[in-house]
Amino acid sequence: MNTKVVKFGGSSLSDAEQFKKVAAIIKSDPERKFVVPSAPGIRKGVENDIKVTDMLYKTYELASKGEDITEMFDKIKGRYNDIIRDLALDMSLDVEFAKIKNGIINKSGRDYMASRGEYLSGLIMSYYLDFKFIDPADDGIFFGNNGAFDAERTNIALKAKLKQYERAVIPGFYGAMPNGTIKTFSRGGSDITGSIVARAAEAVIYENWTDTTGFLMADPRVIDDPKTIDIITYRELRELSYMGATVLHEDSIFPVRVAKIPINIKNTNKPEERGTFIVSHTDRQPANIITGIAGKKNFVVITIEKDMMNAEIGFVRRVLDVFEKYNINFEHLPTGIDTLSIIINEHDGETFKEVLFSDLQTKVNPDSIEYQKSLSLIAVVGRGMVRTKGTAARIFGAIAAADVNIRMIDQGSSELNIIIGVNDGDFERAMRAIYNEFA
Repeated sequence: MNTKVVKFGGSSLSDAEQFKKVAAIIKSDPERKFVVPSAPGIRKGVENDIKVTDMLYKTYELASKGEDITEMFDKIKGRYNDIIRDLALDMSLDVEFAKIKNGIINKSGRDYMASRGEYLSGLIMSYYLDFKFIDPADDGIFFGNNGAFDAERTNIALKAKLKQYERAVIPGFYGAMPNGTIKTFSRGGSDITGSIVARAAEAVIYENWTDTTGFLMADPRVIDDPKTIDIITYRELRELSYMGATVLHEDSIFPVRVAKIPINIKNTNKPEERGTFIVSHTDRQPANIITGIAGKKNFVVITIEKDMMNAEIGFVRRVLDVFEKYNINFEHLPTGIDTLSIIINEHDGETFKEVLFSDLQTKVNPDSIEYQKSLSLIAVVGRGMVRTKGTAARIFGAIAAADVNIRMIDQGSSELNIIIGVNDGDFERAMRAIYNEFA
């Protein structure tokens, strides 16, 4: 029988009713064998509700300041005890709560505290489903001494572990350092765990269940009721995720991409809907020329001008050496014959502006350096753009018709994406203009 790995986000496990929906989804398909749960998220209809992970971080902060954690910790216990009670489970987490509180008192660390949300969700889910519980810190998700995820060691160990069990629950978000201490991924890291488990299980598909019906063509906070994308490739998703699309944690693409395992993003509250399929390759043309639009605000552009810079061997390398010195990543690097623009995030620009200018003057002796802030970047992404005549003209025409000035244009060599820079104040207007042109 084929194996499916299913990951459920915090909104899917926010209370007992959501746990019941998740259990029904899992039981409806015998191929859904390995389950990756998140910590409980915000409950619908509960005013000023807080995610359990945020409560855990708050508890850690209180403890680190020597303040009383009783009230906040009791709220965390209450969230889990409510779920256990409402599911009518004959189980108790009192021993685990005591261990966690002791860990706080003995300063077990911020990562340890944050990971307990997924850990406790996993214990309840495994008991409710009667699945084996696998603790990723003990049985197979490893980080190196430098804190980087050890993908190959993890894949070998976890693959061997999963082969021992027909069905199991593996909490998301965390693993272990070589000395056994807990290490978490960045926020949203349960997506990464799900992808890691899917690779190790040699799954036919990785189902990522959320509170949205698939991957949307644009940000619903900017575009009213954007269309759902039916099929998207890993490359397209990577481009959109990097530029701010948030349905799926961008780092979670890589483990399944290596193994060519498709991802299906589905809605826990509407399980009958198809959702979005993310695949390594498809010959199926998208319904629209563009697959999706995403963007970010708050960038700055540092433009260096120097006559004959293109004839000066090592010029760009010396420029980038300056940015590397201050550990600054660049987003884009548009060039002309005698100009070079480096786009970086505004925080780095404002923090290091003076020293960057000084070092650039020393390193490359430019004719001029110009600094412009308040830039937004919009990525228009789609495999349908390749060899489709007039796509760029339509994009620029739509932006011009919306009375928005374009400050920068950068197209990838693969023709998969076009990046447009506009003023922060024009960001939403430009996004709507592009969407309305192609949707």
